[in-house]
Amino acid sequence: MRRPVAWTRAALDDIKEQIAFIAQDNPAAARRVADRIRDTGTALGDMATGRPGRVTGSYEKSVSRLPYIIAYELRAIAGRESVVILRVIHTSQDWPDEDWPH
Repeated sequence: MRRPVAWTRAALDDIKEQIAFIAQDNPAAARRVADRIRDTGTALGDMATGRPGRVTGSYEKSVSRLPYIIAYELRAIAGRESVVILRVIHTSQDWPDEDWPH
């Protein structure tokens, strides 16, 4: 059963910031990174895989061959279990347990 996937404003802001940084030097690479992040997030609707997250109630999915982690949770939206993408985090960021990187 396919779950709907929703992206929070914080997750979209994470992507926007990171892609803008890459695009300064290589716009084509920025598009490829954005596509891979989007595709990984969308695939969570088909199969929500990943490990338990550092923030209670969340899960983490690594983006294949890129230094990014998609943090998400499963949440009922309009009576349907959905994947809610909370953050998109570069692995070089300091990420304390039970908190999001700043």
